[in-house]
Amino acid sequence: MEQGNGKKLVIGVIGADVHAVGIRILEYAFREAGFDVTNLGVMVSQEEFIGAALETAADAIVISSLYGHGELDCRGMRDKMDEAGLDGLLLYVGGNIVVGKQDFVDVEKRFHEMGFDRVFPPGTPPEETIFYLKKDLEVE
Repeated sequence: MEQGNGKKLVIGVIGADVHAVGIRILEYAFREAGFDVTNLGVMVSQEEFIGAALETAADAIVISSLYGHGELDCRGMRDKMDEAGLDGLLLYVGGNIVVGKQDFVDVEKRFHEMGFDRVFPPGTPPEETIFYLKKDLEVE
């Protein structure tokens, strides 16, 4: 396990999604990479993510969704974060975040327009997310 890097993450599965295995894998991988992780688990509301980010002074929020309704569940998230004083906080999303087969380039564009900093397709290995977290949070 790496030495702690001082960066705090709030992670969880948004909306009515109950897929718990992936978020536990991410929690483990992020901790092993030196992050301080608050895992909110499954069926997490936007407000719960924001409250936890405020409470923990998080450096990033990482949202997972597997049941296909991530786009609906994430709409308005950046606006709510800004209102709560979290403007500029790093915001990631990944998983099966849309219904049906859609071109990921289009999906990524829509999520960027919604204020997400990085968008990851289904099956993204934790190492890739960790790479970008370290890059975006300027962790050595």
